[in-house]
Amino acid sequence: MSAFSVTLPSGATWTPTFVASLDEEKCIGCGRCFKVCPRGVLELVGLNDEGERITVDLDGDDDDEYEKKVMTIAHQELCIGCTACSRICPKKCYTHAPANA
Repeated sequence: MSAFSVTLPSGATWTPTFVASLDEEKCIGCGRCFKVCPRGVLELVGLNDEGERITVDLDGDDDDEYEKKVMTIAHQELCIGCTACSRICPKKCYTHAPANA
């Protein structure tokens, strides 16, 4: 199989790369990627001292329930391959890959 590609109006070919993984060890939970993702692919979660995931209440004050916040890939199927998340990530947590046609 070959990678999925798009021919742009200029005639150039573009191969989108879709989010494949996120390194939660590197993630600092800053939320920059969450803010730039136009499709709702990402979700911020908390990790307790045992490494268990806890839902983060973005409007509440639940900081005592978790040790740190990290981003997760919640809806990978919604990714459009724009790579905005990896371009804005200060810790370079993301890996992207082309889709097979």
